[in-house]
Amino acid sequence: MEPLRTAELLSIGTELTVGETRDTNAGDLARDLTRRGVVVGRITALPDDLGVVTSAFGEALARADLVISTGGLGPTPDDLTREAIAALLGETPAVDPELETWLRALFVRRNLPFPEANSKQAWLIPSAVAIPNENGTAPGWFVTRADRRIVVALPGPPREMRPMWDGWVVPRLLERGLGRPIASVTLRLAGIGESAIADRLGSLLDAGSRPMVATYARADAVDIRIWAHDDAGEEPAGSAAEVVAAAEDRIVGMLGEHVWARGETTWPAALREALETRGWSLAAVEIGLRGALLALLGEGLADKLAFGEVLLARPEPHDGHRATLEHLAERVRELGPADVGVAVEARERGGDTAVTVAVVTPDGAHRETRVVFLGGALGRGRAATATAAIVLARLRTPA
Repeated sequence: MEPLRTAELLSIGTELTVGETRDTNAGDLARDLTRRGVVVGRITALPDDLGVVTSAFGEALARADLVISTGGLGPTPDDLTREAIAALLGETPAVDPELETWLRALFVRRNLPFPEANSKQAWLIPSAVAIPNENGTAPGWFVTRADRRIVVALPGPPREMRPMWDGWVVPRLLERGLGRPIASVTLRLAGIGESAIADRLGSLLDAGSRPMVATYARADAVDIRIWAHDDAGEEPAGSAAEVVAAAEDRIVGMLGEHVWARGETTWPAALREALETRGWSLAAVEIGLRGALLALLGEGLADKLAFGEVLLARPEPHDGHRATLEHLAERVRELGPADVGVAVEARERGGDTAVTVAVVTPDGAHRETRVVFLGGALGRGRAATATAAIVLARLRTPA
């Protein structure tokens, strides 16, 4: 039996299509499926409309091996996921006695009357198996069609959906055959924009290449993802791991000076690793960033941050010392006390933000200025990230 290689996700609920609720389920499911070697072709948000939802299931099943829906399993008349699946398959839902007994027991346990509207949550169709829900009143459906394509219907609340997916659905999908072996790596870059990266990578970004290479602009970095499936007969020949490793080497050769991490590493995690490698701690003072740098460093780096201060403007000279950034970096290092002192000053310049960073370590002092895109809060956030990149580079520089 062929494994389930393609999937589509349907997020059901008018609250999604009118913007009242933000859908996080689809992103979580898509990431999980992708890591398992399943290609997610579409993610669609749908209103509570029986005709629209029924058509969406039919169209998705015509394209994909696996269709997963979230939402629309409640007890109210506008919860129509069960009705849509049943109508598409030409099957009639009926109350399952075991589900009804379980459902009624939930209300007895709470000393509440059982609303008859909840009876629809005990429905099943002949081709469906109930997915247990330990955190709510809406069991899911695991539907296997005659053509072996599968529909998984899950409730919308993430606290219910996620345990059902991880604990019940995934093991059964793996038994059925899910995805293909996949190798992937993500490179995290700083100091270069997405368009400049694309110019350098050229044909490596061509659609349909093996491995696939794509860029993603994040708030804290530009990511390059490289991935390939283990498919016999694919060109170039070689295992997925081999072709991904070869592409990674080539890309690092082109852009290595901008690569600061791999995978899902954050700036605090990268700085922590660099500080622990040296056995150092860090102290920082920022001027004109309104706390953006210390907020970034505080995310997972609090125990390595010996001292931090936010200033609105550079202080006046004191005791005969010029208030240079280098002096402030040395001063904050003493106040820590810490091995590394960082002083950063940001100023808006022509709609962008200029940030100057001084770093003092036991190996010496370094000063560097960069201009980041945009001013205001976005510019300050990017200036904090640029500062983290400068500090990380100094920490990694051999003595």
